[in-house]
Amino acid sequence: MIVMDVKIDNFISFKNFHMNMSYPKKIVGSYINNEFLRERTNFRYKKVNIIMGANASGKTSIGKMLMRIFNFVDKKQYESLTDAICDVTKDALIEMDFVTDKYVLYRLKTVIRPKQGEKYTSADIDVMVKSTEINTKDSYETCVKRIEANINEKSTSYIEELEKIQGLSWMFEYPFDSTDSTRRIHMTKNHIRFLHVLEKVLKTLDPAIIKVEKSDEIDNTYIIRYVDKSVIIQDGKLIDSNVLSSGTKAGIEIAGVLTSILEGEFGFYYCDEKFSYIHSDIEKAILSVMVNKIQENEQLFFTTHNTDILDLPLPKHSFLFLQKDMNDVDKPIKCISASSLLKRNTDSLKNAVENDLFSVSPKIDMIYELVSS
Repeated sequence: MIVMDVKIDNFISFKNFHMNMSYPKKIVGSYINNEFLRERTNFRYKKVNIIMGANASGKTSIGKMLMRIFNFVDKKQYESLTDAICDVTKDALIEMDFVTDKYVLYRLKTVIRPKQGEKYTSADIDVMVKSTEINTKDSYETCVKRIEANINEKSTSYIEELEKIQGLSWMFEYPFDSTDSTRRIHMTKNHIRFLHVLEKVLKTLDPAIIKVEKSDEIDNTYIIRYVDKSVIIQDGKLIDSNVLSSGTKAGIEIAGVLTSILEGEFGFYYCDEKFSYIHSDIEKAILSVMVNKIQENEQLFFTTHNTDILDLPLPKHSFLFLQKDMNDVDKPIKCISASSLLKRNTDSLKNAVENDLFSVSPKIDMIYELVSS
């Protein structure tokens, strides 16, 4: 699954929010392989999207909003959207262009009208799905023109309208919350590969780990062995997690994401700030593997605060910056693509970020005011 364009209004902190994942021209000698659809070389999309920004700028929220949209399409339950509406007295809008596992570009437009009673009802939900086949020589732009000119017959219910969409597949990993007792670690069906990746990642994060092995006695169980103790992962649940450091715990979930990418298990991956407790060099190394192994017709979103990531040899269009300004009532959160401001190949992305060209650096004046308090 590939997301090409997203517009969100009146959900969480997003008002008139727009994020686009197309790019205009082919990059010669790009570090990322095949940033276009298989057998559709003109249909270019941002295969890797590194999202950066200050705290509370929307990096996690945009991922969770995308997950709400996917769940709405998949399960047909509108509560996944209505629970996130900011102002229930106004219309809420979502418009998303995306490609599933077929050569079809979909446009999903959902308008949720103001709540009339205590709860939203299906009568408040207005959904329109348009689509067009992606031909061999098509670009995203030519497909959009056809969709906009297309007058589809709308179904009588939003559920029937959503059933026009087929082939969703995604994985979303967000920061670990120790209070979430239902949280489980994703483990792929290929136990051999997951074990191999898990051991490599965990032994890198904690040299005291002697071995990681799969239990012969208990199904779907892995054992992390130290010299004097062991930690068990059973059915995706970490037993006695206090033994492990925060970075090592995060490493288990990272191994799940990395294995899924190596397996091509999902078409869409959103890896959200999983490296807060992990050394910068390790984060760069794991991201490099993800970028190298992300397959054709797949897409990766990766959020981080680590400016060392800017040193990776990625195209400028791979970097998106979320800028938050609550004084801007109409558009408090903006998404800025690095390539929209840095046009020349010689432009330094890291210098631009260090000079706050994208206006995403945190405001720290109030912290320094504490010196005189």
